[in-house]
Order: sequence, then structure tokens, then C-alpha cells
Amino acid sequence: MIKKLAKFIGEYKKISILSPIFMALEAVLEIMIPYLMASIIDDGIKVGDKAHIIQTGLLMILMALLSLGCGAAGAICACKASAGFEKNVRSAIMDKIQKFTFANIDRFSSASLVTRMTTDTANVQMAYQMIIRVCFRAPIMLIAALVMSFISNWRMAFIFVGAIIVLGGALTVIIKKSFPKFEYVFERYDDVNEKVQENLTGIRVVKAYVREDHENGKFKKASDFLYRKFVEAESIAVLDSPVMSFTMYTCMILIFWFGASLIVKSGGVDMQVGQLTSFMSYTMNIMFNLMMISFIFVMLTIAKTSAQRIVEVLDEEPDMVSPENAVTEVRDGEIVFDHVNFSYSKNPDNLNLEDINIRIPSGYTVGVIGGTGSGKSSFVQLIPRLYDATDGTVYVGGVDVREYDLTTLRNKVSMVLQKNVLFSGTIRSNLLWGNENATDGQIRQACRSAQIDGFIDDLPNGYDSVVEQGGTNFSGGQKQRLCIARALLKEPKVLILDDSTSAVDTKTDAAIRKAFREYIPDVTKIIIAQRISSVSDADMIIVLDEGRIVDYGNNDELLERCAIYREVYESQKKGADFDE
Repeated sequence: MIKKLAKFIGEYKKISILSPIFMALEAVLEIMIPYLMASIIDDGIKVGDKAHIIQTGLLMILMALLSLGCGAAGAICACKASAGFEKNVRSAIMDKIQKFTFANIDRFSSASLVTRMTTDTANVQMAYQMIIRVCFRAPIMLIAALVMSFISNWRMAFIFVGAIIVLGGALTVIIKKSFPKFEYVFERYDDVNEKVQENLTGIRVVKAYVREDHENGKFKKASDFLYRKFVEAESIAVLDSPVMSFTMYTCMILIFWFGASLIVKSGGVDMQVGQLTSFMSYTMNIMFNLMMISFIFVMLTIAKTSAQRIVEVLDEEPDMVSPENAVTEVRDGEIVFDHVNFSYSKNPDNLNLEDINIRIPSGYTVGVIGGTGSGKSSFVQLIPRLYDATDGTVYVGGVDVREYDLTTLRNKVSMVLQKNVLFSGTIRSNLLWGNENATDGQIRQACRSAQIDGFIDDLPNGYDSVVEQGGTNFSGGQKQRLCIARALLKEPKVLILDDSTSAVDTKTDAAIRKAFREYIPDVTKIIIAQRISSVSDADMIIVLDEGRIVDYGNNDELLERCAIYREVYESQKKGADFDE
């Protein structure tokens, strides 16, 4: 895990090395100041040597300034290095997610991925800064102060040895007990983020149904649960503070007791006042740095959990990659399903599609209908290889989809998903997702085919009109048509509309299909629809039920022999007659 994350230090390796060097210099300079102070008291003030006092005092000031400069330089380097490290880790996670297939993404919830890219990377960044800054300074200060205390009085210095043993044992127990609890807490962060994301995405529905109080209650319940578990974990971790305070004050009492006794009994032979003063300074240094080390251990315990969650994403291998010597050209839009079975869970006993056998000639317009859960979306998602078939083979242009370069295949199999997604920017920038090099003429032609050009021309800024996040400033039908135009700009060999005209009226729906026949006659068009009118003029209509193809043919053929199709047709025709 550490080795995997360490490679993301990258270009910040130099300042990552400079930071602990500066911190080590600061520690060495700072540790000499109590020693010089003792010299001022014992060799200057006590004997009245003003020259020694001034000379040693100036040296103390110089060391303090140098220590301050080194500390500031070390802190700056640590901040830059840790921020850069976090940037690289977050970029690596994002890059990995972009390579994930739908199956990979299904294994991580979107809320969990957001948590890992934000909270978890922030925890790791903070831990890294602590490592290159405090983890070097604190042990050096501790060791140096311990050495100087032995030089001052080796007998009394053994007090610190006992304190370190006690604290070490206590920290070991605290970390062992708290780590599993922190691990559980960060898993619950995902639940809270999921509820926030779900609420914000569906905020219009929440307000439409006046469910604000209900959603607030759900969030409060999840947040309170997270609070209790985090307090439970922190309650164990913070025990290091009282243990540290008890140890520190015990050391101070023992040092005052034995130090005063040595000064009084020996008359200043075994210990002088200045030595006791410096010894107390070393006591504070040792205790403070022990406290810092204990804080680091707690921080690293939290960061370890976050690091494991980050590495889980980085170690996740995409379910599908482009093969060696991949095919980089799609001949045409012919599609063949050869005895295809498919299961999201990869369980052969729980199939979402079963024994799919069909050939769709290039240039055909194909309608796909079926009830909810019949497998319509699963059927079309195998074509651009968003998922791989569990058994059997899917061919596009006469080639097994697994033999294509993924970029080539998905550029030539253009798909408009059920959920229409627009990104913040402008209409033009969203359309250019289909083809970043598209000319204005190509953009306008795609919009004409999608029956959205008139709407765009009526906007004050036309194609440069702003699109708010998620396209919330457009209606459902407008978003659908913009997504269709974006897909057309890819100049695909296969165009798939997954229920992508459901929000447009039947007149516009018919105009879109007419434009398809006129402008992209050679493109294979697959239209999933709930309305019979959207597919009745198709060259082929596929009827799916419970993951199986029950029949296929044109409208007249299916009306004659397919009971499911006839039932849907008649129910919708009666509804149309009733409306009239």
C-alpha cells in the first residue's frame, strides 16, 4: 500500500526531502537553546560574568532566528509537497475511474467514489504532511532532548525512559482498539454522501412532493449514526491525551523533587540551578514531542483506513480492455447476437438475457419493446461493450466486439442513454462531446436532425447559451434532443436510443425518425421505446420478455402472430382513441 501511494510523490520528491532536512535543523538548533540558557545562569549570572551573558545571549538569539527560518522553510516545503501529493493521488483515482467499465462502477457506489476522492485523499494528504514535517522533527527533538538530559544528569534522565515505556504501551493498545472503529466510520461516510447526492439530484422531486422534512429526517438519522460511531472511535483515540498529561505531570513532579533534593544535599555539586532549569526545558520538549508522536499515530491510524480505501480503487482492474492488435475500424453497422447470455452478477443461474440470437442488417431501423425489466437496456448495452456477454458472442460489422479497440467501437456505436446528462458549460461545448472537431455546419445539421435547431436559434445566445449543471435550465424533451444531436455528431455506424424520445411529443418523435431516414440512411438505428408509434414504421421490431426474444418482425407481422405486441398495440390504440 505504502509503495503504491509513494509513487504519487512524483515531481514533489525534492521538496519532500528538503522538508525533513529543514525540520531536523530546526530541532537541533532549538535543542541547544536550553543548554545555552543553563550556561547563562550557572556561568554568567551566578558568577557575575556580563561578557559571557551577552555573548551567550546573542548566540541564543541567532540560534532562535535560524531555528525559526528552518521551521518556516520546512513547513512551506511540507505544505507544497503534501498538496502536490494529494493532487497526484486524486488525479490517479479520477484517471482510474474513467477506465472503469459499468461493471466496475457497479462495485463502487458513486457516493463512495466521491468520498474516496475528497475525504480520504484529504486524510492521506494530512498524514503525508505530518510524516515529512512532524515525523522527522518530533523523533529528532525527542532523541536530542533525551541525550541532552543524560548529559545534564544521567540519573534523573531515567525518569524519561520509564515515561516512554508507559506511553508506548498505552499508544499500542489505543491504536489496536481504535483502528477497526475508524475503518467502520469511513464506510458510513459513504452512506451519508449517498443520501446528500440522492437528495440534491432529485431536489425538484423532493420539493414537488413536499418531502423536505422526510429527507431531512433521513439525513439526520444517518448523520447521527455517523456521529455516534465517530465519537465511539475518537473516545478511544483521545485517551492518549490524558495518559500523556498524567505522564508529563508525573515526570515534572519527580524532576522537581529529585532535582531540588540534589541541589540542596550536594550544595550545587551534583546539580546546579541552571541545569535544573535546562532539565525542565528538556522535560517539556520530551513530553511535547511524545504528545506529537502520539497525535501522529492517531492521525496515521485514520489515514491508514483512508489509504486502504484509495488503494482499493487504484487496484481495481477494468473488466474489459482493448486487446493486443485490436481492430481499429468498424466495417458497417451489421449486428449479430450469437447465443448470448448475460448476467450482471455473472451468475449463470440468474440471467438478465437468455439465449439471444438475432441478426440486424446494416442500415436497418430496429425498434425494441418490452415491459419493465424485460432486458431492453441490457440488450443494447452489450453492443458498444459497456458490459461483456456472460456467454455467446456479439458481433458488430462482422467482428467480435471483444476484438475491437474500445475507443474505436464506442465512437462508432453511439448511444443515448435513458438518463440524459448535460454538463455545465454551453450548448456548443456539450455538443462538441460528440466530435470536438465538428464544424458549425455539422453541429447545425445534427441539431436539425434532432429537431432542436429551432429552439436553439430562438435563444438570445444561440449555441453559446449557458447550460447549468445537469442541464436543469432545459426541459426533459430539450435535453433528450440535445443528447441525440450530440450522438449524431460522432458520425456513428450504429445509433442507439435507449428510450430517448419519451419526453418529446409524437409529432416531434416522428420528425426525428424522418430525419434519420433522410440524413443517416446507412446507419443502423436501434430505438428502445414504450410507445408503439415510435417503432411501428421500423424495419424490424424486437419484442423482449423476461430477458428473452419472444418474437421479431415488422409491425404487420407482429400484429398477426405476437400476442404481447398485439396487446401493447391495442392498449395504446384504445388510449389514443379515448383521447380523441
